[in-house]
Amino acid sequence: MLRDTIRALAETKIAPFAAAVDEESRFPQEALDALVASDLHAVHVPEEYGGAGADALATVIVIEEVARACASSSLIPAVNKLGSLPVILSGSEELKRKYLGPLAKGDAMFSYALSEPDAGSDAAGMKTKAVRDGDFWVLNGVKRWITNAGVSEYYTVMAVTDPAKRSKGISAFVVEKSDEGVSFGAPEKKLGIKGSPTREVYLDNVRIPADRMIGEEGTGFATAMKTLDHTRVTIAAQAIGIAQGALDYAKGYVQERKQFGKPIADFQGIQFMLADMAMKLEAARQLTYSAAAKSQRVDGDLTFFGAAAKCFASDVAMEVTTDAVQLLGGYGYTRDYPVERMMRDAKITQIYEGTNQVQRIVMARNLP
Repeated sequence: MLRDTIRALAETKIAPFAAAVDEESRFPQEALDALVASDLHAVHVPEEYGGAGADALATVIVIEEVARACASSSLIPAVNKLGSLPVILSGSEELKRKYLGPLAKGDAMFSYALSEPDAGSDAAGMKTKAVRDGDFWVLNGVKRWITNAGVSEYYTVMAVTDPAKRSKGISAFVVEKSDEGVSFGAPEKKLGIKGSPTREVYLDNVRIPADRMIGEEGTGFATAMKTLDHTRVTIAAQAIGIAQGALDYAKGYVQERKQFGKPIADFQGIQFMLADMAMKLEAARQLTYSAAAKSQRVDGDLTFFGAAAKCFASDVAMEVTTDAVQLLGGYGYTRDYPVERMMRDAKITQIYEGTNQVQRIVMARNLP
């Protein structure tokens, strides 16, 4: 029922704007409005804070179905979970009440600020600092590649509070867009997901109350990594959705397109391509749903399964979308058809929330 609901919403309220959102590199406001109106913009927020209380699998299905129509729009529910999960996992009751309520109502979005210009895969090498000043912390630094920056009201920011301790000297904070000293760089000019703004976040003597620290001092990096264990599953879901959209379109196209006097779907070479696309996509979906169940239960092997789902699903999405472009031939290479957009959108799923090379390191260190 949830899938039917979100698919109907995505097809009527999100898909019609997907091409324009990409072409104009603009935020998909129509998608945000539709998702908020149906209470599907942040389904993961627990009921006690005004949310829908959806489990990890339901959240995955929402993201998957939105991504099938528009990858940029699927980053609304995905990043709302990514940004707010540190608060849910490690935040005080006061922080949860203050920030999860507005998120659940649709009054604010939540972003995640971990990466920096010189700290990507080596996130523990960050330079953003937070210095204690009485009942406040003062933050200085630059965060890069921040999804939905400038649109989101709230940001989970990781900063160094004790430089001598490396990863154990990093703490997490909630920063608000309206805090004095917060500003944003120009939107990045990207290959895909053009409807989701990616910008630098500048923190210039940003003074915030001490009670905005998420968890204990020095636990920020552990919270950040624990968060990614759960949210890598949502990126897998996004990858599956993009791939499904491309497969669905290609499947329809090959039945209509005629060459040598018959639909190209009748040719075995085409059938084999479609069979491989569908088989790999279904394998990725099953792995992702299994990882989502582990995320919900917080199983001991979640770290492996989250990394495996994200890595496998994103590799499959790149392969499936590339094959979809091939199946459409010259038309697939033009912007008149959606598969080239899907191919461009798929690429980022192999890169963000940890490159697939890093996922393989994570898997190797956490073999079940």
